Amino acid sequence: MWADLLPVGRHAGTGGYRRFAWTREDATLREWFAAEAAARGLTLTLDRAGNQWAWWGDPDADGPGVVVGSHLDSVPDGGAFDGPLGVVSAFAAVDALRAAGTAPNRPLAVVNFGDEEGARFGVACTGSRLLTGAMAPERALALTDGDGVAAGEAMRTAGLDVAHVGRDDETLRRVGTFVELHVEQGRGLVDLDRPVAVAGSIWPHGRWRIDLAGEANHAGTTRLADRHDPMLALATVVQQARSAAERHDAVATCGKVRVEPNGVNAIPSHVTAWLDARGAEPGNVRAVVAEVAAAVTGASVTEESWTDVTRFDRDLAARLAVLLDDAPVLATGAGHDAGVLATAGIPTAMLFVRNPTGVSHSPAEHAELDDCLAGVDALTRVVAELVA
Repeated sequence: MWADLLPVGRHAGTGGYRRFAWTREDATLREWFAAEAAARGLTLTLDRAGNQWAWWGDPDADGPGVVVGSHLDSVPDGGAFDGPLGVVSAFAAVDALRAAGTAPNRPLAVVNFGDEEGARFGVACTGSRLLTGAMAPERALALTDGDGVAAGEAMRTAGLDVAHVGRDDETLRRVGTFVELHVEQGRGLVDLDRPVAVAGSIWPHGRWRIDLAGEANHAGTTRLADRHDPMLALATVVQQARSAAERHDAVATCGKVRVEPNGVNAIPSHVTAWLDARGAEPGNVRAVVAEVAAAVTGASVTEESWTDVTRFDRDLAARLAVLLDDAPVLATGAGHDAGVLATAGIPTAMLFVRNPTGVSHSPAEHAELDDCLAGVDALTRVVAELVA
């Protein structure tokens, strides 16, 4: 399975992955998922948001069931493990249960959530947000990518019935418990010298668009004193984000910038930057954003997404930690579909697999084979416990 996925969406120059929602690469990944489901005799269904579900058993007759899985899309030039490790491990867990002769007493499904990264249209976890009603379909369909293509148009071109996009109560009734396995995006397990952990919570986090107005002019003939250059304001935003994050024990990043007209010899007329801010305490994250906004006169700051602290089912997390030989319970600053489902009231847990460098959202993202296999073993034990 891993070998089949490796070439899909891989950029020859960077070695990273460009697997964006509702693209040719996304269609290839969905076809792969459907083929893996068919090879195991699992029943494939799509929900109203286009998320894929492969069921072993009938959740309508015998549910609600247990669901495992993750996502297959990536950030720009992302790594191979973020998302796909959870999907591949979920199918591997199904194989392991069958090899052991385990017959689940509850329906079991593998899921592939769409557009988890939000790399193309700017909002993370769109598939799970639409499923649970956390995001209005009107907003989702109106989102546009860098080429001005609306998400609704992209979905329609890919074959999704956009007239029915939205909260899907029929699908939600089928899900009794959700467990997502994911490569750790940090060094917690490295520091603890453990291969697998259970997630306890997700930090509050959000994305803000910052618009900085300027005046277009000639780079060679305009005196410095006469310039209205929004790039200077951008520099202030970047520096302030870093210093404010340090003061408030948070993290903040300006990782995406759009410059107009984006010419080497032209003073920009407008700069748009996106701020990603996260931290253990919501108030600290908000304080970072407020200080960044106050640092630049005339800056327009628009909140595009906000997710409060997400606490996974404590009883379930504790139960799984004991089951997995007293596995550590860790918090994370990375958002996940599991967090969206937990917020929607579905009993949810996460497992993390050790990342030897802690690097993620990068071609250098990695997990050792032995740790990946330990993750499959842990997920198999968890599923066997939950479907018994």
